[in-house]
Amino acid sequence: MTGTISLVPVTGLPEIAPGDDLAGMIAEAADLADGDVVVVTQKIVSKAEDRVVDIDPAVGHKPLVEAESVRVLRRRGNLVISETEHGFVCANAGIDLSNVPEGRAALLPVDPDRSARRIRDALRHRLGVDVAVIVSDTFGRPWRAGVTDVAIGCAGLRPVVDLRGTTDALGRELQVTEVAVVDELAAAAELVMGKASGVPVAVIRGVDPSWFGDGSVVADVVRSPEDDLFR
Repeated sequence: MTGTISLVPVTGLPEIAPGDDLAGMIAEAADLADGDVVVVTQKIVSKAEDRVVDIDPAVGHKPLVEAESVRVLRRRGNLVISETEHGFVCANAGIDLSNVPEGRAALLPVDPDRSARRIRDALRHRLGVDVAVIVSDTFGRPWRAGVTDVAIGCAGLRPVVDLRGTTDALGRELQVTEVAVVDELAAAAELVMGKASGVPVAVIRGVDPSWFGDGSVVADVVRSPEDDLFR
């Protein structure tokens, strides 16, 4: 059961370049405490990990989409819904042209969970704090208009809280309820980061301590093809 949480944007970070010490920059800019959740946008993780590439203006980003996809599920004009090597089903293999220089594109991190672990470990080493880290990205959703942020990587946090076997407010036992808290936190953090405000990191304070834990990965949230009625 959670109480009040707070969302704090982390401002003052410089433009991120390949090889930058992202955790060091966050450590200097953010006031962190044990139990905080640090949400970092995919874009700056990709920049720090040198996952920003040139686009051939003659062909656009289509070849990149094909290269970053293991399976194309749907096409409509320039829009491709595909599955990435991470198992994510998303538009254009998660390739992003926003907030990068003209003629360049940001690819997803190779291993976003590993990226989150590195940031978490570095913050613990620098500041002595035990925090969780989420790498977030913006995804569309089937059957609903608009986009929202979701988690593509995490460390120190249980991505899914299983409520099966507990009871609801009327005492009925829950049979199928599993809550993707990692996505809920990523979406909440986006409220203070925005899409064009230049705030790529947020801190969430007051998260239920029972949600914390080691060893989980965002793949725990991804529905397997066998359980997916639409693939």
